[in-house]
Amino acid sequence: MGKIIMTGVDGNFGGYAARRILELVPADNLIFTSPNKEKLKAYENTGVELRYADFSDLEQLKEAFQGGDTLLLISMPFVGERRKTAHKNAVDAAVACGVKRLIYTSIVGAGVEECDTYEVTDHKYTEAYIKEQDINYVFLRDSQYAEAMVSAFEEAYNNTNGVLSNNMGEGHMAFISRDDCAEAAAHAAAGAGDNNVVYYISGPQALTISEFLQIASDTTGRKVAYNSITDDEMYAFFDSLGVPRNTEGKWAEAAKNFPFCSDGMVTFGRAIRLEQMNNCTNDFETLTGRKPMSVKEIFENIKNHKIGNRTSTD
Repeated sequence: MGKIIMTGVDGNFGGYAARRILELVPADNLIFTSPNKEKLKAYENTGVELRYADFSDLEQLKEAFQGGDTLLLISMPFVGERRKTAHKNAVDAAVACGVKRLIYTSIVGAGVEECDTYEVTDHKYTEAYIKEQDINYVFLRDSQYAEAMVSAFEEAYNNTNGVLSNNMGEGHMAFISRDDCAEAAAHAAAGAGDNNVVYYISGPQALTISEFLQIASDTTGRKVAYNSITDDEMYAFFDSLGVPRNTEGKWAEAAKNFPFCSDGMVTFGRAIRLEQMNNCTNDFETLTGRKPMSVKEIFENIKNHKIGNRTSTD
């Protein structure tokens, strides 16, 4: 078996995927990379080869990816030209180093032509660029993390009188735990799935936000109701909390309950409302051999499903 390279093992997603793949394949078949040298120290006693990776430097990435047969490319947390450049550099380095299989964590909506959210545009670019290369690929189009909506649920219960206002309307989303998305990525990197295939990594049920909140309220005993608002009203709400519009600067630290940017969240909500992200499949079970957690199960174990701290480089 050739070496498996994993990027972003310092992040929330990448850290979970790293811990899981250590249970799936021998440590000496793994290369963990990160743009944060300090965070690599967490894996010093695992037997895994550890390498620094600078996604702004193509030549340095070629050094980081040398000797790899498979690459798990976890998408960057920032958005726009900076992310496109980072992803292109990673793909170019993988091809130059002779990597044979590239697993990319994409997003639901990337296959819908009219879907043009702040986040999806970069994923469409990256998928298209990968397809142009002489390399086998696996695209994991992840549904929305349930953890993001757990944070929104708690924010509404604690700070807005038990009313969650957003612009999702009656659109559907098959919410999935971030941990399950990372689980699927670990299995794909370890060899599960077929080459040159798109997998939709979704939860077991497509729900409206009203249905999501009803499950959350029933499970926790904390009642939160839904109020549908416009895109402009959604922007105004995030502005009032100090949430940055985009991912320039220290965006992730600005509003701890919402460690994202408002351009991303508002356009994502709009796409959900327009049913551009309504994909519910059994692809997670195909890759992992088990069913994904339901929203009810996530709220039953809510303390382990917080969005957590994020940084502008994780």
